[in-house]
Amino acid sequence: MSNIRKAFENGKAFIPFITCGDPDLDTTKAIVHAMAENGADLIELGIPFSDPTAEGPVIQGANLRALRGGVMTDKIFDMVVELRKDVKLPMVFMTYANVVYSYGTERFLDRAAAIGMDGLILPDVPYEEKADFSGACRERGLDLISLIAPTSHERIAMIAKEADGFVYCVSSLGVTGMRSEITTDVGAMVKLVKSVSDIPAAIGFGISNPETAAKMAAQSDGVIVGSAIVKLIEKYGHDAVPYVAQFVREMKAAISPN
Repeated sequence: MSNIRKAFENGKAFIPFITCGDPDLDTTKAIVHAMAENGADLIELGIPFSDPTAEGPVIQGANLRALRGGVMTDKIFDMVVELRKDVKLPMVFMTYANVVYSYGTERFLDRAAAIGMDGLILPDVPYEEKADFSGACRERGLDLISLIAPTSHERIAMIAKEADGFVYCVSSLGVTGMRSEITTDVGAMVKLVKSVSDIPAAIGFGISNPETAAKMAAQSDGVIVGSAIVKLIEKYGHDAVPYVAQFVREMKAAISPN
């Protein structure tokens, strides 16, 4: 069983996302520790990119701040080496194909596997192009996480059949961000996934409070939250650690009340 699957073994999984290097890598490291200690089941580490097409203004801003601060992929790899001394939770990178290509795909995946990462999310790589990465990831024991959107329709079963780790169900059309409500029938998306595979399905995009998180968790195996956490980091900067810790605690309690 992949490490990522284990994140879904203890009830509903809470999966927080942060952009590495916003406001700096030391703060990122402290936040990852805090999230791991306060209920996160799997952590998504964003590698900043200058043109993050799937992101709304909150995460775009975090990407730009991190890049302006001089954060590079190698520095993030070094940070993960430090984190892996005591953070045992599954962790995945979320970034864009260009970041991997420009680093060198084989070199990037070799390093990611060597430092103990468990998987990779590339939101700009559609199902039809995933062969560029999926075989190379599998060879190294990394799960390439597949995304499905409300518009995927008949492709959902096809994508889920070949998916590794977990399926990332995108709850809303458009970019990431906090939404007042989610109107997509995410339950139907999850049912389609489950009709072809026993792979866990987690819902992301637009989840920003415990109420929405609980609603989404009731229809899936877990929830993914990014913008709401990145917004706290934007607001509190180097002092964000306790605020993020409290937020993660509240969200985990909301989706796993027992």
